[in-house]
Amino acid sequence: MFTYFPPVAFKFHVFVDDMDGDKEGSFQEVVGLNVKLETEDIQEGGENRFIHKFPKAPKFPNLILKRGMLIGSPLMEWAYSSIGRFSFKPKTILVTLLDQHQVPLLGWNVINAIPVGLQLSDLKAEENKIMVESIELAYDYFEKISL
Repeated sequence: MFTYFPPVAFKFHVFVDDMDGDKEGSFQEVVGLNVKLETEDIQEGGENRFIHKFPKAPKFPNLILKRGMLIGSPLMEWAYSSIGRFSFKPKTILVTLLDQHQVPLLGWNVINAIPVGLQLSDLKAEENKIMVESIELAYDYFEKISL
């Protein structure tokens, strides 16, 4: 009998177009890989038993990437430059789910991502925490890919 174990969600890697560097794709959290399809209600004249539901364009929330601060990160430099100069160069982001041997199982391509928010941890002398940086990215859509 074959026992199936679902993949774990804590082994993943993030690749951003043209962004190389040691630990550049290591994040502690990726939020926003979901989509919602809303519907529009249309009532038919003369038919009162139900309302027709027609699909509208899908909505994708912003993608949020969180990690311990990485000094000299090309990704964060791109984000600061984009927001600071209001000059955006969209990037494709690949999020890959890894197995226990760090082999990619599947992935998601996030298309035309641009930075829309940056957040840093609060600085508190009384707490012993690492500095966390977060980047929020708006994007057109994502697609699941087999690796």
